[in-house]
Amino acid sequence: MLDALKSKNKTVGIKQSLKAVEADSAKLLFIARDADEKVVSNLRKLAESKSVEIIYVDSMKTLGKACGIEVGASAACLLK
Repeated sequence: MLDALKSKNKTVGIKQSLKAVEADSAKLLFIARDADEKVVSNLRKLAESKSVEIIYVDSMKTLGKACGIEVGASAACLLK
């Protein structure tokens, strides 16, 4: 499933993913299990209220690597 994040149709990071979910343009949300709960809680709640599927990834490092960036990522989104 993480292979889908190699596409160009994605957002990386909390702020960009939050914007995508708010705009109803997110079809799938990835959240790192080791991300700070304070950071991802609003995004998780919004995604649940908008019925966006959430997939949990083992670590921020794994999620960042799947997105093609050198640093960890707390969240990423596949766009419609």
